[in-house]
Amino acid sequence: MSRRCELTGTNRQIGHKVSHSNIKTKRTFQPNLVNVSLQSDALGRTFKLRITAAALRSVDHVGGLDAFLLKSSEEVLSDRAAKIRRELKKKIETAAAA
Repeated sequence: MSRRCELTGTNRQIGHKVSHSNIKTKRTFQPNLVNVSLQSDALGRTFKLRITAAALRSVDHVGGLDAFLLKSSEEVLSDRAAKIRRELKKKIETAAAA
């Protein structure tokens, strides 16, 4: 399982650990990933996702999983999240047409 956020695409960053004597050694900065279950109101289902804590705050700020997925582009989403987004758009279009 990769250390990558399924909603924002955030993954590890590489930098230096700098000692007191200014010796630089490579290190990685890992994202703060949490396993959460998010409810989709339009689809009526719960999805288990592995997202960063910052993405979780963004989902709450925007107004839920549905609003976040509709706002985000499909390039940054994982395959699973992109599939959820496509299902959501399809459901909304069929509801609007009816």
